[in-house]
Amino acid sequence: MTKGSQLTLYASNESHSKLQSTVVEWVLDEIAKVGIHGATVTEVSEGIDAHGKHHAARFFELADQSVAVMVAAADEQIDTLLANLDGGGVRMFYTRCPVEFEVLGDPDDPQTKL
Repeated sequence: MTKGSQLTLYASNESHSKLQSTVVEWVLDEIAKVGIHGATVTEVSEGIDAHGKHHAARFFELADQSVAVMVAAADEQIDTLLANLDGGGVRMFYTRCPVEFEVLGDPDDPQTKL
């Protein structure tokens, strides 16, 4: 069993001109750069961002939809990811909790490959 952290980042899925991609695309790229091999993006119907602005998924405002990006990894990877994200200049709220994690299934069995 591996010990580490579960990190959940909360952001709006808006385009960011500085990043030349959406915030979520940028976050997923940063996750991959630190060697974390899995992330879950959950679209949220409504939320309040780190600036206190209300976001809601409406037919004409889907780009304003809030999302939560969740990863679990070793603490060193999470520390590096947080430092990289902080350097990106995008304001986001996050939570971090200690977790134990592992991958189930036989890695040599083609039926259980991720």
